[in-house]
Amino acid sequence: MSTVQVRYIVNDVGAAIAFYCQHLGFTEVMHPGPSFAMLSRGDLRLVLSAPLGQNLGGGSALADGRTPEPGGWNRFAVEVSDLSETVERLRTAGVHFRGDIIQGVGGNQALVEDPSGNPIELFQPLRAEARLTSVSTPTA
Repeated sequence: MSTVQVRYIVNDVGAAIAFYCQHLGFTEVMHPGPSFAMLSRGDLRLVLSAPLGQNLGGGSALADGRTPEPGGWNRFAVEVSDLSETVERLRTAGVHFRGDIIQGVGGNQALVEDPSGNPIELFQPLRAEARLTSVSTPTA
């Protein structure tokens, strides 16, 4: 069962489904129409919405007229065991990156873009406490 839900605005829901499922290990949960889908990967549910500019859910325009659009810098992270290999495999498949591998304190990362330009961080932890998986949470 998903414990976190993230919504991304995408230009083409079908292209986004293919990208996330083929390249990043997501599973399609539902795709009831061309402007909406839900995917999952572990505890993450990814909701994909097309910008509709109407009062139809997550892709709706705001009261002031602003409309949702893809892109920006906010992102979620997907942990990988070998960042260099993952980057090479995705680049060979034609996936677009925002740059090269970034060396970090807790781990290394690379920013890949989905077909609409939304960033996803590929993260390889260098320290046990930076792992996204199998981390014991202290109790209060």
